Amino acid sequence: MRIAIDAMGGDQGPRAVVRGAAEALCAHPSLSIRLFGPQVRLEEELSSLPRRYGAVRERMSVHHAGEVIAQSARPSQALRTGGSSSLARMLDDVAAGQADAGVSAGNTGALMALSRRALGMVAGIPRPAITTAIPTRGGGRCYMIDLGANIETTAERLVDFARMADVMARHVDGLEHPRVALLNVGVEATKGPAMVREADERLRRLSSLNYIGFVEGDGLFNGDADVVVCDGFVGNIVLKSSEGLARMLVERFQTTFAAHWGSRLVTLLARPALLRIKRQLDPVRYNGASLLGLAGIVVKSHGRADAQGFAFAVSRAVQEVRRDLPSRLAQALGQSAIPSVACGPGDSGFSARSRPDDFNPER
Repeated sequence: MRIAIDAMGGDQGPRAVVRGAAEALCAHPSLSIRLFGPQVRLEEELSSLPRRYGAVRERMSVHHAGEVIAQSARPSQALRTGGSSSLARMLDDVAAGQADAGVSAGNTGALMALSRRALGMVAGIPRPAITTAIPTRGGGRCYMIDLGANIETTAERLVDFARMADVMARHVDGLEHPRVALLNVGVEATKGPAMVREADERLRRLSSLNYIGFVEGDGLFNGDADVVVCDGFVGNIVLKSSEGLARMLVERFQTTFAAHWGSRLVTLLARPALLRIKRQLDPVRYNGASLLGLAGIVVKSHGRADAQGFAFAVSRAVQEVRRDLPSRLAQALGQSAIPSVACGPGDSGFSARSRPDDFNPER
């Protein structure tokens, strides 16, 4: 299995990406990594890898890409001028069949737009949607979709989100009948925006889904559903808020137990339990957001991810390759993949309603 990686995305630079890739190679013996970025820079990072990664170094290859898409770049700019960037070269590698999946921690809007152009879409889905897992009570997890790709959406698209995330939950995580819900301000049928109420009516008519109705915000972490659907504006706010809350709770634990000698003594006794709580709350454990709807596999790593977090994103891509997720989506949604559209500088492949600059610049 071969994974292509944009080594120049992310806030921590290529060192975190390269070391995260090496960590993923340790976990997956049949995996090889294709790194895209400035050759000299990446060779330097490879030569500085800790000795514990010596055995996996031969499974990493460098492929030169001299340009980098900035985090501040607009998707339309990336489509016009980013063809030689590490991000575009990585996606071209996947499209050409040289790699089975791509992973990047770079500019989300650019990744979405370039992925759609390079790989095309499945089953008439007009745009990809971002989904990732969040932790729930009892050690479980729940998929949220969409997390920022589609800020303004329709009831029809919410139904598409539900169907795609249902496929992922069934085939990647092995859930036989995933519980699918719509995120809303209440559970009553009369509450919420018109598009959410319309989506509710449509989902109730789909016998192929185990649709359980509306769920409120507190139900996300209670484990009330396996898939929660919302538009990208709401989903991105929920995700960022939950990440911030998790970090605050971990910091509050540390500050409280370090306040005086008595609590420090308790900390020594409770250290194993506290470490388990920290690991469970750490957003890094759930790093790796899937771009569902593409006719190929692309995983978005959080821009702030360290090496361990990036390794989780690569492992997510490995899971999707093993399950052949795009083919599962095409089969479940009833159509074959749509070929990618060759777009010139004046043709981004998006309609006026869904122009690439509408993408949320979430990292």
